[in-house]
Amino acid sequence: MPHTIAVLPVKSFGRAKQRLAADERATLGASERASLAEAMVGDVLGALARVPGLDGLLVVTAEPRAAAAAEEAGAAVVPDPDEAGHSEAALLGVAEAQRRGAERVLLVPGDCPALDPVELGRLLVRDAERQAERRVVIVSDRHGAGTNALLLTPPGVMAPSFGPGSLARHAGRADGAGAAVRVAAVRSLELDVDTPGDLVALGDALERLPATAAPRTRAQLAQLARAAA
Repeated sequence: MPHTIAVLPVKSFGRAKQRLAADERATLGASERASLAEAMVGDVLGALARVPGLDGLLVVTAEPRAAAAAEEAGAAVVPDPDEAGHSEAALLGVAEAQRRGAERVLLVPGDCPALDPVELGRLLVRDAERQAERRVVIVSDRHGAGTNALLLTPPGVMAPSFGPGSLARHAGRADGAGAAVRVAAVRSLELDVDTPGDLVALGDALERLPATAAPRTRAQLAQLARAAA
């Protein structure tokens, strides 16, 4: 298996999840959005620490609580003082991963708390079996238009460009870089949270998963539900 490092960009919790300010069932205030973002990042960190085939984890952030959680989980922290955006933070992480000898980089968001370590481990194994020296795996969101993870071999094969419509954009960039491109559906990574509808979908999915999945996010969703009752 190639030496693989995961990169987790984390926005300051106070700036996270602005589109969740108005939910059809409850209005999420700034403190509630920050608490939800923190819970999701904690669950993602916990899941990544159990992924077979990962040799390291970098958290790119300016958020002190995220940095503390990263260190507790055994991850290294890459400062992101400018917070210029998700793609820019990912590039900081990729550069640090390269300095640490990574042959492959996995870019993962902090708002996919249902992440299944076994499922992600299988993705790493399948990718390692491919013959192409330059290759990109794009993990789609549940809508099939966004990118919920990128697996890049070598780490600098292409620059990430997250945001609306990023799946097609990443596919084009990979093709332009001469890389073999594969779009993968990883069910536990499909459930990112950007909108109130995404939050509802995540809550519904967690009800069908074992109680050990995403414990911090479950607790936060339960607290939000009690507050809205």
